[in-house]
Amino acid sequence: MSQPNFRHSLVALAIAAVVTLPTTAQAQQAQTNEQEFAGLERIEVTARRKTESLQEVPVAVSSFSAQDLEEIGVEDITELQQRIPNTTLQVSRGTNSTLTAYIRGVGQQDPLWGFEPGVGIYIDDVYVARPQGAVLEVFDVQRIEVLRGPQGTLYGKNTIGGAMKYVTKELTGDDELYLQGAIGSYNQRDLKVSGQTALSDNFFVGAAVAVLNRDGFGEFINVGEENYNKDLMTGRLSARWLASDDVSVKFSYDKTKDESNAKGGYRLTPSLLTGDQPLDSVYDSKTSMSTDNLVETEGMSMTVDWDINANWSFKSVTAQREGDTDTNIDFDSTGAGALLVPAIYADEQFSQEFQFSYTGDNFDFVGGYYYYDGEACGVFGTLLPRLFGGFTVENGGCVDTKSTALFGQGTYQIDDQWSVTLGGRYTNDDKKADVYRFSYLGLRYPNTNDGTLFATNSDFTTEADWSKFSPHASVRYKATDDTMYYASFSNGFKSGGVDMRADVSLNPNASNPYDPEEVDTLEFGVKTELLDGRMRLNAAVFSSDYTDMQVTVQRAVPAGVASQVLNAAEATVRGFEIEAQAALTDSLNVTASIGNINADFDQVVFFDPVTQQNTDVSNIWSFANTPEWSTNLGFNQTFMTDFGQVVWSGNMAYRSETQIFEVPSMLDMGGYSVINTSVTWYSDDGKWNVGLHAKNLGDKVYRLAGYNFAAARDASGNITAPGLGGEDTIVGYYGDPRTISLSVGYRF
Repeated sequence: MSQPNFRHSLVALAIAAVVTLPTTAQAQQAQTNEQEFAGLERIEVTARRKTESLQEVPVAVSSFSAQDLEEIGVEDITELQQRIPNTTLQVSRGTNSTLTAYIRGVGQQDPLWGFEPGVGIYIDDVYVARPQGAVLEVFDVQRIEVLRGPQGTLYGKNTIGGAMKYVTKELTGDDELYLQGAIGSYNQRDLKVSGQTALSDNFFVGAAVAVLNRDGFGEFINVGEENYNKDLMTGRLSARWLASDDVSVKFSYDKTKDESNAKGGYRLTPSLLTGDQPLDSVYDSKTSMSTDNLVETEGMSMTVDWDINANWSFKSVTAQREGDTDTNIDFDSTGAGALLVPAIYADEQFSQEFQFSYTGDNFDFVGGYYYYDGEACGVFGTLLPRLFGGFTVENGGCVDTKSTALFGQGTYQIDDQWSVTLGGRYTNDDKKADVYRFSYLGLRYPNTNDGTLFATNSDFTTEADWSKFSPHASVRYKATDDTMYYASFSNGFKSGGVDMRADVSLNPNASNPYDPEEVDTLEFGVKTELLDGRMRLNAAVFSSDYTDMQVTVQRAVPAGVASQVLNAAEATVRGFEIEAQAALTDSLNVTASIGNINADFDQVVFFDPVTQQNTDVSNIWSFANTPEWSTNLGFNQTFMTDFGQVVWSGNMAYRSETQIFEVPSMLDMGGYSVINTSVTWYSDDGKWNVGLHAKNLGDKVYRLAGYNFAAARDASGNITAPGLGGEDTIVGYYGDPRTISLSVGYRF
């Protein structure tokens, strides 16, 4: 699809802005020569449930302030993937707002209900249990923190790979109103409004809303609908009550509604049914389904903070969230309708956390109790219009989860240089699942009575519970005022569960719950500031040993898809991370990061539904969504002018070859780089800002995900038997092409 004409105007404006910079830079350089370098700003994080300097925390963590995010034009959290080592944050296959998150090789490949994520997502202090709707838009945010490695001691649930904390803007009682509009490539039209005020001396209210629209990067060429479009509205209401000098209460409510079209995949192989060749654009597709799609999420929370005395404080976080998804996925992406999957998901969760904190002269402690109660339900149909004149496998059910935990972590300051931290979390998870899998003659959409029951593949109820104590220990050595070394041991725990796709007719053991996943991680790190505070260099090396690592496997069989969740016996992940930032002048900062992962399955034994044999495939399996190398190089140049402050920033991010699934396939993506740049102007009075943001300047085509139900082939690559639905189904989903946007904001 062609882009709007104004795109060329934006390019011209960007070139003009850059051309005028050298003159301003000369004046700025003259001013800088007469001053001493101011150094880097202090970065504060709450990685250990208290406010600390980034350089004092013995945890690998990356932090982005609201200004950082604004200057580089971050629209949603997936864009941070480029700037965090050993981290994957992507939009899942066939969706617009479902998150695929991996940190250090640990994540959730399958976004089906009932499966637990490996990376914990938190909005403020509230755990978000499901990936649907978890591609969070960035607006009215205070900062975003990403913690790498197991964080199970202090964080609510399933943070075996790491945690992302999305911290919303604090209510201060000041009168604020901010409006921002943006236009851009593919007819982008965004509007964001946020503000707050005080209704009294001790009661503040705030609100924020964002309406985000964009035409598709491509289209469903046989039905004339947009593909990869955006039609989303999200908002937040909040209130803060200062009940006394020592007690504050915060209320929060948020809702998101995504009506973007269902996303169509790009066929990598010709269709066996229609003979169609792969389309010219990877953003184009075909479909024989409706493109209607709806994802709605909402949540509310109440946080109570009580400063009991000079040493003790108490926090209570009560929250409830729910989500609904109604979507259509055309797996074969043709007009022939070989493999169609309509799906409906619904989930709700309630959580309660109590925290007690103690701060003394040489001892700090955080501990408490956590409770989670959630239900996740869903149903999807695998429709095979060409099998028996129409055949459907309907899969559905619900899983109820109750989780309770006691946790605590204390840090003792031995002297001015040495401190030791010990902590642990005792967790008990209880799950009950109802699973059914029925086969029907005819095409049966979810929540209808169509079709004639042909076979019962699964219909069972099962329940299991697991308990686990997860310890943590670390030692910190402050060698100088500017250099800190640390060593830590962390045990991570991710709950077991039930395969909601289980087909006991193919695998009699499929109804058995799979076990929890555990990881033991050793980490050694250094955090240092050099050159009189003008350079920050943080590095970590880690080694993780996994037990019963959970891997979802799906195989095409004549009557549908056979699924199972495996507990791989052993897996090992080793790697390192380096993050650096330097103030070369008072106005020029450069940043760099390098991540490396060496991840291997040591043993994987699974039941092959085709051969009906147990097979060890550790020699051919690899970690999904875990590139060996991830690097980023960026800069930020500030110019003080007579008409305000201009900030020019840019970065180049590289990811090495990435395997999409556990076995090699045509979907795997080779190494690629993405280049971005932004120019942002701030008025002297702080009211106006204008940002010009160009992303993926090289228009790099890169694949993020896909479906692989390939036809059987002989050693020469010739097709010997069609795949599921009589097709050769290999379809990919891709990252955004080159886009340019212009935003204008005003603060009243």
